[in-house]
This record gives sequence, C-alpha cells and structure tokens, in this order.
Amino acid sequence: MKRIFTITMLALAFWVVPQTAFAKEEDPEPVVYHEEVPEEIQLLLDRIEEIKSMDRSTLSREEKKELRKELREIKKEVRSNNSGIFISTGAIIIILLLIIIL
Repeated sequence: MKRIFTITMLALAFWVVPQTAFAKEEDPEPVVYHEEVPEEIQLLLDRIEEIKSMDRSTLSREEKKELRKELREIKKEVRSNNSGIFISTGAIIIILLLIIIL
C-alpha cells in the first residue's frame, strides 16, 4: 500500500510540476518575419484587409455571399502560393526512432 501511494505521489509530482514551473506570466512578443512578399500576394492580402474593414451591415445577402466566396478564393490562392516543406507528426516520430536505433 505504501509503495502504491509513493508511486502515485511521484506520478502526480511529475504531472503537476512542469505545468506550474514553466508557466510564463506574460505573453511573448509576436515574432515578425521580414520576408519579401510577392506583389501579387500583397495585392490579395490588401484586398482581404479592404474587405475586413468594409461595413457589411449595408450589404444585401447576395453581396455578402459574393464577398465570402471571394475571400475563400483569395485565401486558397494565398495558401497555394505558400511554399515550404511540411512533415507530418508520424514522419517525425519515425525519423526520431530511426536516429535512436541507428
């Protein structure tokens, strides 16, 4: 019984301590990346900001639908132009296991 209590308290300590010990009181400053954005992407981003700042309360239902469709298309286009390497979590785990084993 004493052994189970000790193991339980030890597990509880490992679970609680990292959450409280490493908690930060302040939010970190956002990281700003200074990458050059292509002109066509910048035009799309400007259009998104223009739509967001627009007063949509005066628009009709059809106009609102058209704006939503336009926003979706713009966002799809911006995402498709975003290049990079994406690795899934499973692939990372497999790579780490292979590194450990070898």
